[in-house]
Amino acid sequence: MKTFIPLEVKQNIIAGLVKSGCQKIQVGSFVSSKAIPQMRDTAEITEKLLACYPDTVFFALVPNLHGAKAAQEAGLREVSPVISLSERHNMVNVKKTRAESLAEIRKIREILPELKISQDIATVFGCPFEGTMSVNCLVDLIGKLYDLDIRSFTLCDTVGLAYPELVKKTFGTVKKVFPDAEFGVHIHDTRNMGILNSYTAMKSGADSIQTAVGGMGGCPFAPGASGNTASEDFIYLLDKDGYDTGIDFTTLLETAKYAKKTIPDGTFSGHHVCIPESRTVCVEN
Repeated sequence: MKTFIPLEVKQNIIAGLVKSGCQKIQVGSFVSSKAIPQMRDTAEITEKLLACYPDTVFFALVPNLHGAKAAQEAGLREVSPVISLSERHNMVNVKKTRAESLAEIRKIREILPELKISQDIATVFGCPFEGTMSVNCLVDLIGKLYDLDIRSFTLCDTVGLAYPELVKKTFGTVKKVFPDAEFGVHIHDTRNMGILNSYTAMKSGADSIQTAVGGMGGCPFAPGASGNTASEDFIYLLDKDGYDTGIDFTTLLETAKYAKKTIPDGTFSGHHVCIPESRTVCVEN
């Protein structure tokens, strides 16, 4: 996060993702520029992208009501609030207790009812501070969010502690308890199991899979959170396995090469591709 990525570079990467066939893009995060300086131009890039690509769906991560309002003012119609399954990580990540985060999400729902919420849940498969997390606790948290009329969730492996049996157990449980909700997965590749766990999630009923162009990204508030599963690697796997992702692999690979060439190692950034079960593709930047 030492080097700021120029707006032009971000635009070029997103242009490559759109050209490759990606249909839904997370443009960034509406967070404090003091906390994450890399995201200080999110509103500007959002407005530019909405003007350039009217047929592409854009959304953003938000930590609170203030961020959700900023996202809406920039023209977005969908946001992803974030809450951690781990109490301690939630305090480190957004400086709130889980109860306070739930109250903030309730405010977003009540004050901005026209915004679609796709809820991110961090540290689902393990926490760098609290260790193993309980699936029963996850069900309880989802239930509280479900009561707020949220029906879309992304289960995040924040520091790459997931493994196939845990992924299968988790998705088997949440899909059974909340059959009318959608569940995606976001896997970090810390232990080189990103592809395996992402594929396992897909086979276990995940409605979407998030990956990152060039395997970049991470969480600046979670020790050990290295990059995400590489988009180009996962698309290659799905292409070879007979899935119609709607993504042109060659264009995606060139975009990943450009991103790796222009963004210095150690700079916090992420460009995540989601593969919905319908075989269309959305991308999170």
